[in-house]
Amino acid sequence: MMAKTPLVDVNSTTPTDKMAPSTLDLFVLTFNCAKNFIDVGVFASHLNAAFKHNATVLPEVVVFSLQEIAPLSYSFIGGYFLNPYLARFEEALNIAATRYTSEPDSNDDSSDAADDDAISVKPTAPTPVRPYTLVRTRNVGMTAIVLFARNPESILRVQEAEVGFGAAEMGNKGAVALRVLYEGVTTDGGKKETELTFVATHLAAMEWNLPRRNANWAAIMRGLTFENPETLLKPKKKNEPSSTAAPAEGDGQADGAGDEGVHLLHDEHHAATLALQKRLQEISVFKPSSHLFVGGDLNYRISTTSPPPMATFPSLEPDSEHHYSRFFALDQLTRERQAGRTLHGLSEAEVKFPPTYKYNVLPPDDTRLKVDGVEDVPWVFAPHRYPGWTDRILFLDVPSWTKAEPQKIEVKSYDALPVVRSSDHRAVFLRAAVPLLTEEELVRPSTEVPTANGVDPRLVLPVAIDPEAWERRAAARRKEMFVGWSMFLWSTKQGALLLATLLAVGAGAWWLSQ
Repeated sequence: MMAKTPLVDVNSTTPTDKMAPSTLDLFVLTFNCAKNFIDVGVFASHLNAAFKHNATVLPEVVVFSLQEIAPLSYSFIGGYFLNPYLARFEEALNIAATRYTSEPDSNDDSSDAADDDAISVKPTAPTPVRPYTLVRTRNVGMTAIVLFARNPESILRVQEAEVGFGAAEMGNKGAVALRVLYEGVTTDGGKKETELTFVATHLAAMEWNLPRRNANWAAIMRGLTFENPETLLKPKKKNEPSSTAAPAEGDGQADGAGDEGVHLLHDEHHAATLALQKRLQEISVFKPSSHLFVGGDLNYRISTTSPPPMATFPSLEPDSEHHYSRFFALDQLTRERQAGRTLHGLSEAEVKFPPTYKYNVLPPDDTRLKVDGVEDVPWVFAPHRYPGWTDRILFLDVPSWTKAEPQKIEVKSYDALPVVRSSDHRAVFLRAAVPLLTEEELVRPSTEVPTANGVDPRLVLPVAIDPEAWERRAAARRKEMFVGWSMFLWSTKQGALLLATLLAVGAGAWWLSQ
């Protein structure tokens, strides 16, 4: 077994901490749960292995982007019905972290202890402490985002946003986001704040639905706002100068004074418009002073059609002419992003892992190797879908105009977890060192800065903000509750029991009243 560097406090600034002290050690994971409970032990084992990937300490902040977290009725109702599904992820995370910190250090020389004649006394193990604290959960329909922190006091502020773009704008497909103000430790032991925005999303499925996936992303840019845009627009409408106003007659200085007044009104109107645009930018996903991470089942495929019989599928054999790396050139997300049609301005680490969808899990095979008692699940790619990299995590890198150091998000690892029995997707995780840059250090310049894909979206939004976004979401939420309860009552055992009980009580009350 490879020797592991001694564990250190994540807030330490000593040289043994591999993460730079002026950065946030961040772990983001996306997983399509296929509406099933996860196996806590299996998921914890896979998380534990992921934590060891190119790192020697636990991450300070963990974010889960979860799609199809539970059946539709439970997800639309939320609350009590959704909590058991989310609780399993919290349990798995803390089991993985506890196991990570309690593993014996392989650098310890046990043979020396055996040769030592001195009597050693093993102290009583302390009461277990949960390494991670749940800070916030939020869902829009079947898509949820969950935020954990080693030190919850480092999370100074949390804002929430959501948008649905499923049927009737409900959340069977949608996006939910958290915006976090994080306080970290600098090289001199001081404190420094940085803001991070996390978006969890599930875009339209099916190979042929590429235009709709791009439209879903546009809906995120328009409607995923951290304040109600209508409240920002109302003052502008109230103060807008009347277009029918005419200069007064009979004034000897009417021409000169009138021209000057028009210029003043124009300047004031222009200044107000610029201020409004700035505020709308700040409540959008592309806030200039915030880091941005987007993770989810983005559903981009490698083909616009389903595979014909006997189609060639990616292989995991390194020497195969059909190795999966050759298929990545067909990836829709990379092509659409580089063309400026989706995920505007975002970057992605190099994808070296196999396709994450769609898997058919095979019956258990006792001959396959087990690691820490966890099954190596046998599988084949589903024959009716081309395998694709549907599950991804992207980020908006530090802007080019920033002078502070470090000037780049450093990706430590970007990989997929093993196949599990509960889902036809593989989870994907990103481990990164995120620079602790303040709002002042990220301040945008007065002029537009071009990028490889056009103007940076932190300067000019690719699409206009929808002023009615919150009103439309509230209306969709009412529909979700109606649909959720209807489905619960008519399509679940618990609902049928509740409905039968209500009918029995009603019939009994009617009989007694006769």
